Amino acid sequence: MKEKSKYKKRIVLLDSHAILHRAFHAIPDFATSSGKPTGALYGLASMILSIVKDLNPDHIIACYDLPGGTFRSVLSDSYKAHRKKTDDSLAEQINESREIMDAFSIPRYEEKGYEADDLLGTIAEVLKKDKDNEIIIASGDMDTMQLVDKTQVKVFTLKRGLTDTVLYDEKGVLERFGFAPKLLPDYKGLRGDPSDNIVGIPGIGEKTATILITKFGTIENIYKKLEKSDTAFKEAGITPRIIELLRASKEEAEFSKTLATIVRTVPISFEIPAKTWREAISVNVVENLFKKLEFRSLVPRLRSVLDLKEPVVVQKVTMESDRLKRLSIATWLLDSEKTNPDAEDILSFVGTNDLVVAEKEVFERLKKNNLEKVFQEIEEPIISVISGMQEHGIKIDKTYLEKLSKSYHTTLDGLEKEIHDLAGEEFNIKSPKQLSVVLFEKLGLPTAGIKKSASGGYSTQIDILEKLEETHPIIKKIMEYRELQKLLSTYIDVIPDMVASDGRLHAEFIQHGTTTGRFSSNNPNLQNIPIKSELGKNIRGAFIAPSGHKFISFDYSQMELRLAAIFSGDETLIEIFQKGEDVHTAVASRVFKVPMNEVTKEMRRHAKVINFGILYGMGVNALKKNLGGTQKEASEFYQSYFDQFKRFKGYLDGTIEFAKKHGYTETLFGRKRYFRNINSSVPFIQKMAERTAINAPIQGTLADVVKLAMRYIDERLKKEGLSEAVHLVLQIHDELIFEVADEAVDRSKVIIREEMEGVFEKSFIHFKSPVPISVNESEGVSWQDL
Repeated sequence: MKEKSKYKKRIVLLDSHAILHRAFHAIPDFATSSGKPTGALYGLASMILSIVKDLNPDHIIACYDLPGGTFRSVLSDSYKAHRKKTDDSLAEQINESREIMDAFSIPRYEEKGYEADDLLGTIAEVLKKDKDNEIIIASGDMDTMQLVDKTQVKVFTLKRGLTDTVLYDEKGVLERFGFAPKLLPDYKGLRGDPSDNIVGIPGIGEKTATILITKFGTIENIYKKLEKSDTAFKEAGITPRIIELLRASKEEAEFSKTLATIVRTVPISFEIPAKTWREAISVNVVENLFKKLEFRSLVPRLRSVLDLKEPVVVQKVTMESDRLKRLSIATWLLDSEKTNPDAEDILSFVGTNDLVVAEKEVFERLKKNNLEKVFQEIEEPIISVISGMQEHGIKIDKTYLEKLSKSYHTTLDGLEKEIHDLAGEEFNIKSPKQLSVVLFEKLGLPTAGIKKSASGGYSTQIDILEKLEETHPIIKKIMEYRELQKLLSTYIDVIPDMVASDGRLHAEFIQHGTTTGRFSSNNPNLQNIPIKSELGKNIRGAFIAPSGHKFISFDYSQMELRLAAIFSGDETLIEIFQKGEDVHTAVASRVFKVPMNEVTKEMRRHAKVINFGILYGMGVNALKKNLGGTQKEASEFYQSYFDQFKRFKGYLDGTIEFAKKHGYTETLFGRKRYFRNINSSVPFIQKMAERTAINAPIQGTLADVVKLAMRYIDERLKKEGLSEAVHLVLQIHDELIFEVADEAVDRSKVIIREEMEGVFEKSFIHFKSPVPISVNESEGVSWQDL
């Protein structure tokens, strides 16, 4: 709520550019699922919500810079001349930010030849004439502090990152600088400002400029006194050298002050909006924009700050859950980025507030886009299969997890002590901020190439720690600690409380939870339990088959590479699979030009890296990073690979070309994945979209195959009378795990294998694969055994 104030009306003025710039650099890697950067937009929207929550304004006004020069650049060619050209992705987000302002019903002001600061100053001057108005300027730039006026005009600014804010009134500015706000241009006139190319007086720094300002006031007053006598300056501790600098640089100081002074007379027509911000905002519009930008976490924040308890969208009809599930899946097929859409997402997608209308429109679009078969043959038939898998659940050995928890916590405590001993002090290892201080300030580990986080400290993310692993023994211990702590907090200590009264875990599997067509999993995410270390594998020992039953597992063997052979029609790759050769050894033999029996482990590893890397758009630089060695070696290896698999290279190039032309790629079964940024003007966004497009048909086809296999297995088990003896309990990427009664194990193995390997020919496309489709199988009494 708005704090008590003597003012009747509170108006917040947004320095849009400063906030967007700060957000862009604070969260540079923030992007949508399609790779479109949105960090600046997210930071802006988040800042607006913080302002609403913390300041509760009556009105919000936004001010913008416009492209091109200002009167300052006319006065001085060097003004901001050294600044880098605005990053293309930031420029794009600055333009899009106007949509955020419009959604929030925030009026925008911009004027050619002037900066946003000048508009802020002008509007503040207009507003403060009415003593009932309280003006708060929200900015990430300290320049606006010169506009502070007693308690009527304040500055709400960011100290660090996007969350550490401070509100300055005149008293606050005085405490911060030692002089009044109106003297800040004079301070810059003396000290200069390298960020804006304001030269000031070279040789005068912060300390001397502060002494001069606090003792003598404005630059004009300084020179007035200096012309009479320099005695007072010497008495103030100003050295003869500085006095001479002052005398020699009067024009520079006065000109620098002019550049630093915010104009308060920009020729704009400003009026306070007739409606308050809350009266004017359309919550539906803001929520729809947040969903479009994939800012889902901001939707509940918006509702919270506006104190909205009920959904804003009014539906004319309700819809039963099964029907809504079908509609949700159909919507996702039309737009692969809209994963697991809820009723509001669907209504927003169609542009209606009636689910019946939305349903009719979605299924018409499905037919128009040739996606009807994908829905009817692949997705719709497995809705009941997934429901059955979730209802049946999987048995959990809680005693096993309790013992594992005790053991892991003991190990964790030991690691904590080792880390503290290596650091020479106790600190919160879970705190990135405290860890950063210990690693980079106390222990002095190298910081070259390491970005700072939003809080201002150096990042301690896992990729950074991996690079630093050899620099200090503490790094390996921290990585072990993090892995163990994550396993405990995500699985070991959590799963027992999620087990139902039947002794089973009923996790959620979402068939439309990813952009690729694959499943996602929640509560908990069983597809993400790590298996590369024994620590992670041990968790799977808690997932057990009940007495008289076994787990049997089937997963497709090297299916992505087989699909690459199918899609590309590359004769060499097809021949490898037809002969039943180990694909990595066979590729190594051809690339390194040695017989199969002379392929070394290192050669096979190199072949494996490029086999899978190429499927995900790996280029020469990424290949060099993954293989080690020089750029020349990686380039030669890359070229040698495509010399052997020429049609594969043609397929990859053709896929990108198709995506650029049509905006989507297709699986073998017709599933579409859209790439809106494939023709982006921002190079790295375009490249990211191209890399994803390369893999989408293959990964999407594999998802289709797994789903069809689930359908056909379920139908066959029912037909053979085995549906009560065999239950699907887990779907993990390319793997299906069944809980099977002992007496049905042999029969069900035959059925499952036949259905999985025969998917293509049995499916609605009746495709005869040029390469054999193979599955691996295993059995055991626990998931770990598999």
